[in-house]
Amino acid sequence: MINRQILIAACLWASMLLAGAAAAQTLRIGLPEDPDTFDPPLLHSYVDRIVLAALCDKLIDIGPELEIVPQLATEWQWTDDGKGLVMKLRPGIKFHDGEPFDAAAVKYNIERNLTIPGSTRKPDLGTVNGVEVIDEHTVKLVLSAPYSPLLAQLAAVIGTMISPKAARAAGEDFGSRPICSGPFKFVEHVAQDRVVVERFADYWDKDKIKLDRIVYLPIPDSTVRLANLQSGGLDLTQVAATDLDTVRNDPHLRLTTVNGIGYSGITINVANGERSKSPIGRDARVRQALELSIDREALNQVVFNGENQPGNQWVSPTNPYYVKEWPMPARDLAKARGLLAAAAAPNPVITMTATNNPVVIQTAQVIQAMAKESGFDIRIQATEFASALQLAAKGDFEAFLLGWTGRIDPDGNIYNLVTCNSPFNDGHYCNLEVDRELNAARTVDARADRLAHYRIVAQHILQDLPIIYLYHAKWLYAASAKLSGFTPYPDGMIRPQGLQMQ
Repeated sequence: MINRQILIAACLWASMLLAGAAAAQTLRIGLPEDPDTFDPPLLHSYVDRIVLAALCDKLIDIGPELEIVPQLATEWQWTDDGKGLVMKLRPGIKFHDGEPFDAAAVKYNIERNLTIPGSTRKPDLGTVNGVEVIDEHTVKLVLSAPYSPLLAQLAAVIGTMISPKAARAAGEDFGSRPICSGPFKFVEHVAQDRVVVERFADYWDKDKIKLDRIVYLPIPDSTVRLANLQSGGLDLTQVAATDLDTVRNDPHLRLTTVNGIGYSGITINVANGERSKSPIGRDARVRQALELSIDREALNQVVFNGENQPGNQWVSPTNPYYVKEWPMPARDLAKARGLLAAAAAPNPVITMTATNNPVVIQTAQVIQAMAKESGFDIRIQATEFASALQLAAKGDFEAFLLGWTGRIDPDGNIYNLVTCNSPFNDGHYCNLEVDRELNAARTVDARADRLAHYRIVAQHILQDLPIIYLYHAKWLYAASAKLSGFTPYPDGMIRPQGLQMQ
């Protein structure tokens, strides 16, 4: 028999725990995939960056209207005819391990992005070839030539600051236990289950942080994420466009949307190993035929309830850097069949990799049905997200239905994805004139001058089609009505500043 006093004590202890839990501000965010690594120069996925937004501050950031705003750097100035960028740093900042953030830390981080084996961020630094420490709180980035996208890139991943002491000590293992200077510090990552972060007491802007803990829960199925939100298992998550009416009609939920700056498309393996020798990899006419088989407007209506913006370039048709001379082609099955006949591939069999996300799979199925009408036999290979990225990097794919979250400068939506030997160019497309023009566009500031280079790039990319661009997604978030302070950003990152559970 259980002793009555022990039972009463246990009940009292449980009540105290519940009271403490109720007082703590915990936010549960549903993610579409499980994060891979939290080491900035080695990142490959969007969800990695969502968690980093809570863990790591950057030199500068973007605002909701895509303006560049201070973060760890308070001000900056171009010098030396665009070959130097001097940045003043915020004093009194600490990393989560207690180490100071200073100019030496900036130098370490920038140079680490340039030199760490496997860096996916080296091309983002463009012509930056060194860093000078002017004083404890002033640093100068030294460039070999002007590089117009640099501020935009510093507001993305390469501006992320990690603790040099922790990175040196952890070596290759840093990405599994990151130490930064952001509002939250890392607690744990249980693969395919959760990522937990907790409030950093010494954060420089602590008044804007109302939460004590954030738990990120990877749930690939959007229907399951919504069900968890409705039942109280989640507080904030992305939702599918087909679920918008459900969210709107639920008085316990709030819907928030914003137009994104990225794209979704089909990346083609044109030169990465044996699997590039498929019909679609060998011949641009087969790729052109696939594009002409797809009705982008219909795809948007069927899968996304018309919420997204169809497009055929790395930026949307409303972007000032969209090349209007190359508009979105209409569906043309007769022309598609003619191209396949000319390529001696009237009924090409194509394996298309798609991540095991229901919306992505549905998109692949619609494309499959459309392409069948012109002769394609598309076979969908559903693959777990991180595994799909690894296979793509190895060249173990023919076509890959994949999105890019986007950058505020057009360079960030194309350079790393199509230039020769770039880290995200999984299909290994390589055109030296494209490389020359994209490099030239980086050295000029005026929109007209940059567009002159992008026109030449578009001429090649939209004929060679190493990527068949399909649409530009809108970010769709549903949240518990108990959550306040949420502002969606066009880059898709969830910033914790101001978030509060009522």
